[in-house]
Amino acid sequence: MGSCVFIYFIAFFYPPLFSIGNIIFGIVSLLVLADYFFIFYAKRPIVATRKISSRLSNGEDNLVQLVVENKLSFTIHLEVIDELPLQIQERNMLMKRTLQAKETNIIKYNISPVERGNYSFGNVIIYLTSLLGLVQRRQKIDSEEVVSVYPAFSQLGRYALIAQATTNEYGSKRMRKIGQSMEFEQIKEYVTGDDVRTINWKATARKGSIMINNYTDEKSQQVYCVVDKGRLMKMPFNGLSLLDYAINATLALTNICLQKQDKIGLISFAERIGSIVAADRKPIQREKIMQVLYKEQTAFLESDYEMLYMQVRNKIKQRSLLILFTNFESLNGLKRQVSYLRSIAKHHLLLVVFFENTELTKLSNAAALNIEDVYVKTIADKLAYEKRMLIKELHQFGIIAIQSAPQNLTVNTINKYLELKGKQMI
Repeated sequence: MGSCVFIYFIAFFYPPLFSIGNIIFGIVSLLVLADYFFIFYAKRPIVATRKISSRLSNGEDNLVQLVVENKLSFTIHLEVIDELPLQIQERNMLMKRTLQAKETNIIKYNISPVERGNYSFGNVIIYLTSLLGLVQRRQKIDSEEVVSVYPAFSQLGRYALIAQATTNEYGSKRMRKIGQSMEFEQIKEYVTGDDVRTINWKATARKGSIMINNYTDEKSQQVYCVVDKGRLMKMPFNGLSLLDYAINATLALTNICLQKQDKIGLISFAERIGSIVAADRKPIQREKIMQVLYKEQTAFLESDYEMLYMQVRNKIKQRSLLILFTNFESLNGLKRQVSYLRSIAKHHLLLVVFFENTELTKLSNAAALNIEDVYVKTIADKLAYEKRMLIKELHQFGIIAIQSAPQNLTVNTINKYLELKGKQMI
């Protein structure tokens, strides 16, 4: 077409070239018409469907598949745009493919949501051209659907192996078990090597031979995950809030507790009490807790620990393990709440899990190249030291506490739960 324009320009000064320009223009016009006919004669040249799970896992990679089928009898070039949810904030989703005649292709990509809630996918937009590339056709395929993003349930299988044996993070170190379980299982005849302290004298008298009580690991212990939804839990880390990390850890711990046949429950709170799920060990308990966690949102007020203490005393009558996911940034902030934590610890085994400020750690480990860097490094060291003092403050009151980086929160919490269970402290 550019050559045709150039020839017409020259033909203005040399008229015999007009006929050549007309021939070229006619050929180009015929090619455009032919390309238009081949691209537009079919009503639906492309068939595409989106395959995605109805539930997505928050903070994890989730697979999305587009199955694209070429209904035409010749090769075409495609530019595919999938209209992603607004929460993904992706504006350059353009995928190019070339399909042979009657060929089907699967386009795969991953999305990583960082918020819980409903995600609305739009339509699939396809621009197709033939090998000539003179005409482009836009085809919109109705594919609107809404999927829900739940707490990171995809990681449950990753930690399932930890529940089979008490291990460390890498699954290689068995932890020593202390004490003797006292949950009765059965009465059996004495054999050499059995503990004589477990002889059942009444059964021995009736049977005429020595009978002993057989015990098994204690089960059905109550565990409650207490999730703080206060303003400090809104702090972000790698796109997720600290509340989301706590929720993901709670869901993973729920799965581990159910495998260990413990009863697991949930309490959420901020300036007022949130959701309460009574401890149970039925298989449906995980789904129930997931549905509750799906709706939890951060509040922007100070958390009320006095109200939490009153609710715990009122709702939980049996001694239980309470795993409190919260965050304290200063020693003064902890001292304002420590009296309530001590009151809870008098009646239950309390494990406080709070977050390490990884940015402070980076600043503390950074090299100081000038006076300003020395100042920043000194302040970071002071704040990091104050964070470490939080654990000592809780330990002196007999409260178990661990500090964890957000990305390691789940595995550290599970390991601590298994350690407490192995020591029979619950």
